[in-house]
Amino acid sequence: MRTRRIRVAATTAVVLSLTVAATACGGGTAGTSGSGGGGSTKTLTYWASNQGPGIEADKKVLQPELDRFTQRTGIKVKLEVVPWSDLLNRILTATTSGQGPDVLNIGNTWSASLQATGALLPWDGKNFAAIGGRDRFVDSALGSTGSRGADPAAVPLYSMAYALYYNKKMFRQAGITKPPTTWDELVADGKRLTAHGGSAIGVEGANLANNIHQVYVLAKQHGGDFFTPDGKADFTSDAAVAAVKQYVDLMAAHKIVAPGNAEYAQNQSLSDFAKGRTAMVLWQTPTATFASQGMTEDEWGVAPVPVPSGAPGRGTSVNSMVAGINMAVFKNTRNLEGALEFVKFMTSDEEQKTLNKAYGSMPSVKGAQADPAFATPSLTVVRDTLATSAVPLPQVAQESQFETVVGTAVKKLFADAAAGRPLTTEAVRAELDEAQQQMPDQ
Repeated sequence: MRTRRIRVAATTAVVLSLTVAATACGGGTAGTSGSGGGGSTKTLTYWASNQGPGIEADKKVLQPELDRFTQRTGIKVKLEVVPWSDLLNRILTATTSGQGPDVLNIGNTWSASLQATGALLPWDGKNFAAIGGRDRFVDSALGSTGSRGADPAAVPLYSMAYALYYNKKMFRQAGITKPPTTWDELVADGKRLTAHGGSAIGVEGANLANNIHQVYVLAKQHGGDFFTPDGKADFTSDAAVAAVKQYVDLMAAHKIVAPGNAEYAQNQSLSDFAKGRTAMVLWQTPTATFASQGMTEDEWGVAPVPVPSGAPGRGTSVNSMVAGINMAVFKNTRNLEGALEFVKFMTSDEEQKTLNKAYGSMPSVKGAQADPAFATPSLTVVRDTLATSAVPLPQVAQESQFETVVGTAVKKLFADAAAGRPLTTEAVRAELDEAQQQMPDQ
């Protein structure tokens, strides 16, 4: 067993935040201007996640809606769109310093980790009632809002799931008549595609969160997990090792992923796909990004992510994690009433339709999902996946550390594969063992 410990910023920050949460949440220091420096109670600060092709694109989507909220309520909203590369560390810093926004977006997989800091407002019955009630939200989305048995730490805003997107022209040129439904079919199709001069499938080998999303689902397909039922890290289980090896083997053994993908971390695989350089990509609702790069909807098709049996469903036929964005409120906001009013506005049926249409995602409230705009082929696959074959990532306090250390282990293995080094089961297990040594209480 290797015991070398690598200090990871996100891990350290979460552990620190657990020790100082009482200080961070007790003094009401995060004012409605977002910095604790006073400010009018008629102003809220909102950190939005980067959902579109770029920061400016998000501002164009969100600002008109925030202006509409101000017109209705008299409450101004100061918007900051935070890149994903910065968002988690920004939030963790805010939980320890008290210098944060009033309302913020979080990746839904972080809900339990951020809940453990004590900095976020619990969504009890009273707070849910203030935004129209818990029953308005889709059950699968509510499953990724915090630890089991506790009041949610956030409410769902945008719902997503992974699907397989494929280039119709490249498939025709390779003589492939339908998208693969099993991993064996995907590998076989991939080899036919590379034989015709293209790259078969894109990955984001240096994107830690994306690595986790893919290997967690594969672990479920192998009948296991990265955590024990009581929430303890178990990164070297046979299922976890098999999942990581299967994913990296798309490059290492099957040669259907270009070696350069080992360095991708910022949606480069989507750009390759949109520009016809790659025939397939696994992603969450990327249609807006495709369109921004000039790819029309008739150029690509969509299918569920493959499973061993070819038939997505429960159990080992899981083919996506429950992806999405949640909306949270810092407990020490000086304008709780205004923050609740803003969350109510953003999760209203009207706004859910507007925002999710703009981003190509699914509404998280039942009333908005009935809109015909969400019955496109792509979103039908997403909706069906969320309803029948998706599971939340572990809702445990160590989830953000899990994303960091195991995501980094997968990144290292992709780098080895790109360099031509052999990928053995022993090498995978050793990397995952090292990752587990970096987890708290291991």
